Amino acid sequence: MDVSGIPATPDDASAEWLSALTGAGAAREAGLARLHGLLVRVAVRELRRREAGAWISGRELDDLAHQAADDAMLAILGKLGSFRGESRFTTWAYRFVVLEVSSKLGRHYWRQHPADHLEAEDWDRLPDRLGAGPGEDAEHAELVKAVRQAVDETLTDHQRRLFVAVVLNEVPLDAMVARLGTNRNAIYKAIFDARRKVRGFLVANGYLEERRRGPS
Repeated sequence: MDVSGIPATPDDASAEWLSALTGAGAAREAGLARLHGLLVRVAVRELRRREAGAWISGRELDDLAHQAADDAMLAILGKLGSFRGESRFTTWAYRFVVLEVSSKLGRHYWRQHPADHLEAEDWDRLPDRLGAGPGEDAEHAELVKAVRQAVDETLTDHQRRLFVAVVLNEVPLDAMVARLGTNRNAIYKAIFDARRKVRGFLVANGYLEERRRGPS
């Protein structure tokens, strides 16, 4: 709605979508096919953007994209009456498929990985995350010890759990969203805050140099 409380008028392209999807006969069938094709393309793009291709590929990725598009389509058709033209119809519709991708990606991950992967703490893998090179074993072993101390001493239980899962064990964000019943923004914020605390500890104890801000 606009500031006057009057529903916005859909743009021409959005009005065409609504006309096709609420119509009948061949026009509606064509509109449904067009929408489904659009949702599948968005789902595939979103899966790749979230780096699902690192552990899903080929027919499996295509199937997941179609599942997300199918469920998004049902949700969109069930809520057509709530579209008020405040954005383009396609922008409004994209939100449904993005949510479905996140949900399905998270559930799919846990079907493929044991639950104890969430809690495992293989700190020996951290040097790879830090880009350790030949001859740097001793230096990175010391840094890993410091990071572990920072995690133990500065993070809340929730932050620690997310840091270990996402940073150490490389559990995808969507998997954590599905597991914890939260949203990506909440996970992002918790990880950001955890990284900031860990870095602060490392700087304060001489393991890292403090980043200098450029001229304002």
